Amino acid sequence: MNEKVLNATALAMVADGRGLLAADESTGTIGKRFDSIKVENTEANRRAYRDMLFTTAGFEKHTSGVILYEETLFQSALDGTPFAKLLASKDVIPGIKVDTGAKPLPGSTSEMITEGLDGLRERLVKFHQAGARFAKWRAVITIGDGIPSDYCIHTNAHALARYAMLCQEAGIVPIVEPEVLMDADNSLEVCESVTDRTLEAVFHELYQQRVLLEGMILKPNMVIAGKKCSVQADRKTVAAATLRTLKRRVPSAVPGIAFLSGGQSDVDATAHLDEMNKLGPSTWKLTFSYGRALQAAALKAWGGTDADAGRKAHLHRARMNGLAAMGQWSAELEKAA
Repeated sequence: MNEKVLNATALAMVADGRGLLAADESTGTIGKRFDSIKVENTEANRRAYRDMLFTTAGFEKHTSGVILYEETLFQSALDGTPFAKLLASKDVIPGIKVDTGAKPLPGSTSEMITEGLDGLRERLVKFHQAGARFAKWRAVITIGDGIPSDYCIHTNAHALARYAMLCQEAGIVPIVEPEVLMDADNSLEVCESVTDRTLEAVFHELYQQRVLLEGMILKPNMVIAGKKCSVQADRKTVAAATLRTLKRRVPSAVPGIAFLSGGQSDVDATAHLDEMNKLGPSTWKLTFSYGRALQAAALKAWGGTDADAGRKAHLHRARMNGLAAMGQWSAELEKAA
């Protein structure tokens, strides 16, 4: 493990005004996105769509890295340049999703465990050779009647730490993503409590398994009420609750926090990040690692054929989130596009 290289990569991933584009949708997930614009889910169309995103002129000013799906890491752009090489030429770090998805947790009727540890050491060697310098593993924590259980939280935390240590062994920075879902009817206070429990367990396991905190990035949910909750907090309350929770559980050695959007609207995801950065200097760099919240507008504008329109929409969202990562976003800038 080269600690200096891991730390340098992690710091570059959260550089001022830059964040991560999560373009790691599985074949099934991107198929659902394509269905919404009536585009057939073929390898050629997936390649063309991601080519549109990665060839957006200027997106690298706001994007430090891109999380790729395995298929994409080994694909080439329409001009024949391998995607990993294309991104690196723009000073955008290629990354890779390495988990194989969330499956039902044995012994539970409603909770999930993320799989993918089998053979991961060997896969990481292959991914590093292909140009990936960071990786992502997502754990799913569901809020519901009597859940999450300690069993679910600790099993997922253990897997996250095992993944993280294997990544660092291979010279790859791990993004540690424990996502507390926002799909239920729970209050913001319940989300805060569950997020607190989850982060406590995750960092306990990271410490136990000797993960270099300076060589990782945390990708958490924001503390927000469930979608079905009748009371939705304002943006300042969400920002304050999120920072309060992180300060309790996340060591200062972690270089940065790149939030997931978790189903928020494009503008809400941007505004919440901005509000956190406006609250003042933080222990860590606070930035974004958004998928749908960076891509939805671009996907719709592209529609399968209009690459220029897709790039324009992509650049706008990347710029808005880059500003939010510095606490410089405003609704007026959003509308001025």
